[in-house]
Amino acid sequence: MTDDRPRVLVVRLDSFGDVLVAGPAVRAVAAGASHVTMLCGPQGAPAAALLPGVDQVRVWAAPWVTETARPIDDAVLGEFRALVTEVQPDEAVVLTSFHQSPLPVALLLRLAGVPRITGASVDHPGSLLDVRLRPGEDLPEELPEPERALRIAEAAGFRLPSGDTGGLAVRRDAAAPAVVAALDRYVVVHPGASVPARSWPEARHRELVAAYAERGVPVVVTGSPGERELTASVAGTTGIDLGGRTSPAELAAVLAGAEVVVVGNTGPAHLAAAVGAPVVSLFSPVVPAVKWAPYAPLVELLGDQSAPCRLSRARECPVPGHPCLSDVRVEDVLAAHERLLDRASRMEHTNLRGTTDARA
Repeated sequence: MTDDRPRVLVVRLDSFGDVLVAGPAVRAVAAGASHVTMLCGPQGAPAAALLPGVDQVRVWAAPWVTETARPIDDAVLGEFRALVTEVQPDEAVVLTSFHQSPLPVALLLRLAGVPRITGASVDHPGSLLDVRLRPGEDLPEELPEPERALRIAEAAGFRLPSGDTGGLAVRRDAAAPAVVAALDRYVVVHPGASVPARSWPEARHRELVAAYAERGVPVVVTGSPGERELTASVAGTTGIDLGGRTSPAELAAVLAGAEVVVVGNTGPAHLAAAVGAPVVSLFSPVVPAVKWAPYAPLVELLGDQSAPCRLSRARECPVPGHPCLSDVRVEDVLAAHERLLDRASRMEHTNLRGTTDARA
């Protein structure tokens, strides 16, 4: 018996967090496809490996993506064509954020022979897209990124299966390190961010870890291999430093067990949302929170969202003193933590009451 469903290439070429928020769209595609390959850049590929519905991950560093910029030449084009030829997709769904165009990769996909391509483009695509959404017209501008990606998948004809509510999700097939698994309770503090403009000051992170220690709350400090110096400084003598010591799957397990995760606008914030952890989001307004805040019910957003840097997409803070985040105090984080615990308790009570009522 043959499977008449299409083989689909889902394209998301930038960062770890960008790929995570594409998860609901990927699951929608998987519900209607015979095979799903996800094409990512080097930064995003580890996130793609965590997404339910992905059968295969392929990596290609796009010359127009900031983190992977490289000269474009015949060798790069041949590399892309060989990859697509190997995957043999019947169609491609190109996922982009509001400030990105799908047309460069759509051109390469078309040259590689992909017969059907879907994307969202402000610019007229000519023959490059078979299904086009128009941002600001049939695709609202102020959508959270997971919903935006899902709209693009839906335009291609793929919808979430019954019972899938469209939240972020990852595979949960790794255990937390023993030093964390042995704890009855803990908070995760993730001090790093992809760019300085999105970072709460290092000194504030250290003060926060010390404040939790004074309250008898263990703190696990997480970070990438390139952030080991930062995590060691923030952990000090009281925190548990896991900087550079966890795989993405292990990090997901660490975040899943946390009472609260304190994190900036960076990939692990979306990973925390995907595993259901309550999140204190230290969010710089250089990008809009409506699009990029952690997509989860238990989130406390801190940071001045009307600061002068608002919507600047700056990588280095353009305002002296970095006030949007520097003005957030340790006491503000601790208060947000308590609000999250209260909301979680009330949600649990409501859910239990609903279950009881349904049985009655």
